[in-house]
Amino acid sequence: MNDIITQLMSHRSIRKFTNDPITKEQLHSIIAAGQMASSSSNVQAFSVIAATDPELKKKLAVLAGNQAYVEQCSVFLVWCADLYRLQEVTSDHLKEANQSSHVDTTENFIVATVDAALAAQNAAVAAESMGLGIVYIGGVRNRIAELSELLGLPELVYPVFGMCVGVPDQEPGLRPRLPVEAVLHENGYNKEQTVEQVKVYDGTMKRYLEERTNGAKDTPWSQVMADRLAEPIRLHMREFLDEKGFMKR
Repeated sequence: MNDIITQLMSHRSIRKFTNDPITKEQLHSIIAAGQMASSSSNVQAFSVIAATDPELKKKLAVLAGNQAYVEQCSVFLVWCADLYRLQEVTSDHLKEANQSSHVDTTENFIVATVDAALAAQNAAVAAESMGLGIVYIGGVRNRIAELSELLGLPELVYPVFGMCVGVPDQEPGLRPRLPVEAVLHENGYNKEQTVEQVKVYDGTMKRYLEERTNGAKDTPWSQVMADRLAEPIRLHMREFLDEKGFMKR
């Protein structure tokens, strides 16, 4: 263990923030740290919209599922997969070489989405190193077309997720994760091991929920996931991404 691992192992989602602002210097450092994440072939196919205006955050909170902490946090970051920039800056070069662009492939969609995720996690670690708190917001995809229009996102740009950043005003406990043995497979995928380790985790989560809710809940993780899979969520995403010009090939 070292200081960095200790910090990573202490991550908690923060959903209540003080009114203390984040400075421009802090925000710049957080994003700069995000930019230093690995990027496939150095394409750096992501952009970040930093919402600090109270009225804008209020609108974003509504579109993200009426999550109050989107409005209450110091800055709300919308992490976007961005192939528009690549399309625009490469078009002249491709024309000169009499070549066509393959910017709209499924592979490039994956690259851009992964770039955004890697950069965001770097930024999250940077923010937490400053004593700030964060929580990821997948709800930006609830009404994604409206949110994209509000933020003026062009073609080949889509919001992957949001991130609330601010000074924490709560001390939530650590949520247990799956055992390492459930996700770590040596020299090949072990189907039996991953299923067996979930049974162990079900017991862990039952105890965790019982303690957290004073006995009101004790639902095992596998049941929670079954309930989630039984509910169709954001089925509009495929049509939206198609309209934005992604995954044509």
